[in-house]
Amino acid sequence: MRRVIVALTCAACLALPQGASARVIELGSQAQPANPSCPNDPCEAAVRVTGLQGRAAGGPKNPYYIRRSGWLVAFTVTLARPTAEQIDFFNDNFGSPAQVRLSVLRRGDSRRTRLNYRLLRQSESFAVDDYLGSRPTFVLEEPLRVRRGYWVGITVDTWAPMFANNLPRSNWWRSSRGKTSCDPPRSLNQFAMDDLGEVGVFGCTYHGARLLYTVTYIPDNRRTSDEGR
Repeated sequence: MRRVIVALTCAACLALPQGASARVIELGSQAQPANPSCPNDPCEAAVRVTGLQGRAAGGPKNPYYIRRSGWLVAFTVTLARPTAEQIDFFNDNFGSPAQVRLSVLRRGDSRRTRLNYRLLRQSESFAVDDYLGSRPTFVLEEPLRVRRGYWVGITVDTWAPMFANNLPRSNWWRSSRGKTSCDPPRSLNQFAMDDLGEVGVFGCTYHGARLLYTVTYIPDNRRTSDEGR
């Protein structure tokens, strides 16, 4: 499986502009393993949301914060295998197919706007119906450029069983919902961010849970000499 992922990532690297770095970093990969909640009862999934993992036990704080400009070329999600009844419930209530995509975000730079995130770029959507119970890696058709200070979130327009719950409180994530819409049923009426330039308020922080995704990121080369400039 690892060979396949590396091969896919390298294929995506070929699409990068000349001079891009060959170094590959998997954002979010240092976290301790976690199992998705389904098909347990309750079976919980990410639904109609743009989410950002702030901390995952075992990994660094803000694992999806970009500290050096570069490119996003692929991402991996850990998917549960819900029962047929659970799948029907999610399809009936949140639409189908189950799908995911990456979102590049920029946070507000003042105390008053620190929970505001602007959607700058977004990948194409990938249907995950055929991969339930596995860890598929999706290579982006076009790499996404990211700058230092950006954040990388995951967007679920319908639903995706890539959610782990009942974890230690050191695991937490934020969602694109206002502070008054954090809990059902009002939270179920919220929708994912999909308009470039849109600003969403990430007013809900959920402790003891994780969105199960990692992102393949290639940082720019560091300049080591001014010779020839």
